[in-house]
Amino acid sequence: MGDVLSQGEIDSLLQQLSSGEIDAEEIKDSGDKQVKNYDFARPSKFSKEHLRTLEIIFEHYGRLLSTNLPVYLRKNIQVEVMNSEAVTYSEFSNALSNPVLLGVIEFAPLHGDILMELASSLGYAIVDRMLGGAGLPLEKTRDFSEIELLIIERIMNVCVNLLREPWENVTEIHPRLQRIETNSQFAQIISPGEMIAIVTINLKIGDAEGLMNICLPFITLEPVMDKLNTKFWYSNMQVKDEETYQDVIEDLIEHAPVSVKAVLGKSQISVSDFVNLMPGDIIRVDTEVDQELDVYVGNMRKFTALPGSSGQNYAVRVTSVIREEE
Repeated sequence: MGDVLSQGEIDSLLQQLSSGEIDAEEIKDSGDKQVKNYDFARPSKFSKEHLRTLEIIFEHYGRLLSTNLPVYLRKNIQVEVMNSEAVTYSEFSNALSNPVLLGVIEFAPLHGDILMELASSLGYAIVDRMLGGAGLPLEKTRDFSEIELLIIERIMNVCVNLLREPWENVTEIHPRLQRIETNSQFAQIISPGEMIAIVTINLKIGDAEGLMNICLPFITLEPVMDKLNTKFWYSNMQVKDEETYQDVIEDLIEHAPVSVKAVLGKSQISVSDFVNLMPGDIIRVDTEVDQELDVYVGNMRKFTALPGSSGQNYAVRVTSVIREEE
C-alpha cells in the first residue's frame, strides 16, 4: 500500500506543478523499474554481504597466522586481507603462474574441497628460512624439489589447522591438507564454469612478500550460505555471553598454582660466615618467638600468621589479612 499524503503535502505538490518546479513526465518516468543486465554465463551466487563476511572471517585468520607462524619461521609475519571477489573457477585457474603452490584442502563436514594458493616467492622464502637461511626468495623461479615440498607442506599444515577457529561462528569444520600441487591442471576440484569466492591475503615474511589466495567454491559453501552474513555472525558470537566467559576465567584462576611462603625472619651475616656454615650452626633472626610472621603470595605480602605445626609438618596459622590499602 502506498503512502497517504496529507492535505498540506497535496497543496505543496500542486503548487510546484503549477509553477513548473516539478515536471509531471519526470514523476511518471520515475515509477518505471530499473532493468539490470544479468550475465547467465557468470551467475552471481555470492552477494556483497557474503563476501564481506568472508573478509571478516579471514581477518581473524590473518591474526592467527601473524601470531603462530613466527614460532616456526622465527621471523616477523605481517598479514593483511586485501579483498574478496566472486569469479568463475576458469578465471582463477587461468591466472595461476607456473610453478604454483596449490594446497587442496578437505573442508569436512562440508562437501567438496577448497584451495589455498601460496605465492612461489613465499614458498622459496619459507624453505630458505626453515633450513637456516635469512628467508630470501630466489631471483629466478624454478620447480620445487620433493624435499622442498615436504618442508612447505609442514608450514601449510599449520596454516590449514588454523582455519578451524575463524569458522567456529559459522560452522564447525575439520580441515585437512590432502596434497600440494605445483601444476594447476592437476587441481581441478570443480568444473571451470562454477562460481568461487576468492579471498586475497597479503603475507610478508621478513623481507619476502607475496599473496595467499583462498579459493572457496560455491557448491562447498552452499549449505552454510545463509549463515554467511554479518548479522548471524555477530549474533552467534554474542551467544557466549560475559557470564560464561567469567565462569571460565574464574575456574581457570581457581586452579592456577601460586607460591605461598612464610618469612620466619631476616638476618645479616658476612660472606665468610655464610661460606663456612655447617649443619647445626644457628642463625639469629630479628623476630621473637611469639611475633607474627609475614606470609607472601607470590611477591605480595598478603597475610600475617603465627608459627606452629600440623602433624609432623611445620605450619602457620593466619591471624590477619593485609588489604591493598594497607
